Order: sequence, then C-alpha cells, then structure tokens
Amino acid sequence: MLVDSHCHLDFDVFDGRLGDVLARARAAGIGTMLTIGTKLKEFPGVRAIAEGHPGIFCSVGVHPHEAGAHDGLSAADLVALATHPRVVGLGETGLDYHYQHSSPDAQRACFGEHLVAAQATGLPVIVHSRNADTDTAEMLEAAAAREPLTGVIHCFTGGAELARRCIDIGFYISFSGIVTFKSADDLRETARQVPLDRLLVETDAPYLAPVPNRGKPNEPAFVVHTAARLAEIRGITFPELADATTSNFFALFGKAERPAEAPVLAAASS
Repeated sequence: MLVDSHCHLDFDVFDGRLGDVLARARAAGIGTMLTIGTKLKEFPGVRAIAEGHPGIFCSVGVHPHEAGAHDGLSAADLVALATHPRVVGLGETGLDYHYQHSSPDAQRACFGEHLVAAQATGLPVIVHSRNADTDTAEMLEAAAAREPLTGVIHCFTGGAELARRCIDIGFYISFSGIVTFKSADDLRETARQVPLDRLLVETDAPYLAPVPNRGKPNEPAFVVHTAARLAEIRGITFPELADATTSNFFALFGKAERPAEAPVLAAASS
C-alpha cells in the first residue's frame, strides 16, 4: 500500500464528493491518509473527517499564512487539542517568506509554539518552509538541541542544504507532485540523495497534482504517480518505494495505526 502523508480533505473542493475521492484512493492502494489542520477554527471539521473514516488521521496546527490571525496561540492550546486519538501530529506550521501573508515575526512566534507543543506531546511536527531555508533550519536545530524533536518537512522545495540539516536532526523529507514537474531537475536531484529511510510521499491535495494529472484538483489517489516518479529517480522498484515510505510514515507518526487489511496497490501507471 501507499500512504498519502499530507492532504487537505476538509477543503471546499471536496465538498459533496469526498466519498468518491476516498473510494478512488482505496482503489489505487492508498491505505492511510493524513489530513492536515491549517486554522484552529477549522480543526473540528478536520477532526470529524478523521473520526468518520478508517485509515484517516489528522493533525492540528496553524499554517504560517494564518499566523497573524493566531497571535494569542500557545503551546498549551495545541497540546490540549492533540490529546484526541486521531491527532497524530502538530501542524502544518513553519515559515513562508514568499507570500508573507503573516509577518515573519508572527510566523516565527507561531512556529515556536508548535515546536514546544511537539516536544511536550512527543508528536512529530509537520513543517512548511518556503523561501525560508536558513530560518527554518536554525529554529529546528535550536529546538532539537534543547530536547528531542521529530517531524517532517512537507512538500519539500528547499535546497539540498536544508534537507541535509533537517535529516541530521532526525527529520523526514516529503515530496509532492512537484517532483514530477518538467522544471524540477534540482528537486529531483535532492530526492535522489535523501536516505530511503527518511523519505515520505504526499499529494498536498487539492494542490500540485502530479504529471499526468496537472491542471486537475489533486486527490490522494494521485500519490501513486509521485511515488512512481520517485522510484524511477532513485533507481528502485515501485513496490520498494511504496514499502519504504509506508514504513517511514508509521515510524514517524507512531500514534497512527496500520490498517488491519491494506488495500492492493495499483500499478504505477494507473
């Protein structure tokens, strides 16, 4: 089976058709999905999806775009929400200096609270980093020097140096459909170098649909194409890539339970 380690199943694009989307994911062999929190006011909807469907877990957190609207956020707030049995991670959180919908100071403060909450709960932190490689690495390294910290850089688009520094503190690196894009040669080289036991795969649905589905709303079933491209990049078989990324997911997100009966993985060309 495969795991979609990062998707947004509560977004409006899935309204009224989530059942069909999940059915296509199961048919493609996607046995587990992690639907991600981005705003605290919308967390109840994220949690309800995880509660209502086997094999779906969720996270709680505040996206860096939303940090300015959560200036009173504390680690204690996140810790309290993370006690729910379907919550397996904190985030997504992090730094986005490309759009700066929230100020860098607000983003760093919000990110810091997530790191404290992750350490308090022992749950992994799900990190968004765009045009912020240096600050992201420095904040993660400083936190990890204080006490144990686990997590993943999701939808990785940073440089090889960010990947190396994050791997050195025990983080995982997750690749999305961007790795299939024609212009992504540098990213593919980074994907080739990441140790196999630190690799995850995701859709970031409904965004970033991989080739051959570019231009469509992304959905968990499409993670098959990203996984197939990663296997090709690394010179391993598709089942080897699927087995490794699935094992890595459950090693990182230890609170998530493997499905008792995994769906049959579809062919990479499906």
